Amino acid sequence: MTFFTKIKTFIQSLWRSSDNSSDEEILGEINSLRFVVLDTETTGFDYEKDRILCIGAIVLQDYRIPLTESLEIFIQQEHYNQSTAQIHGILKASVLDRPNELEALHQFVAYLGDSIIVAHHAIFDVTMINRALERNGMPILKNKTLDTGVLYKKTLLNSPLLERKDHYSLDDLADKFDISKKDRHTAMGDAYITAIAFLKILNKLKDKKGFSLQQLLKY
Repeated sequence: MTFFTKIKTFIQSLWRSSDNSSDEEILGEINSLRFVVLDTETTGFDYEKDRILCIGAIVLQDYRIPLTESLEIFIQQEHYNQSTAQIHGILKASVLDRPNELEALHQFVAYLGDSIIVAHHAIFDVTMINRALERNGMPILKNKTLDTGVLYKKTLLNSPLLERKDHYSLDDLADKFDISKKDRHTAMGDAYITAIAFLKILNKLKDKKGFSLQQLLKY
């Protein structure tokens, strides 16, 4: 079974059991939207000095991932950080054909369109992309954004008996939802983990009283 076939099978099974009318209303609202789940691998964490090495993005629409619509762009880059390269494995010596930053941004913006962005700790990825857009004289992103780190906290019970963290890592969510971390710290691998975590989170949130699409977009 291929990587994307596994994703498709998982998504279909996740929602197959839902036959509640209120669930159907919620799912119908979200069903009409196009989400782009993304992750960036960068040379570091400084918004001004560091650069994007790779963007990985996956479309979620109608609770399916169109197999031909994923996007993985490795960007031509002279700025490398040896310590972070050991984590994400993107090396200068790679023979991959890479567009320059401007070409990559045009590809990404065309792919994204007016979709809702989903990312884990989204402020980092979106800010890195916006700094790149600004450097190249392009408008910054105006898309609505959902952060799986914030959404996950909304699924937790409020109880003095439960210890809550201020921030939950993508590893935390992968462990919680039993998602494979085989391709962790690659842009596409992390986008995949985020996409599955997002679906699991939606599955929990839809059971909350009064949950709606409007509430989701406020998070």
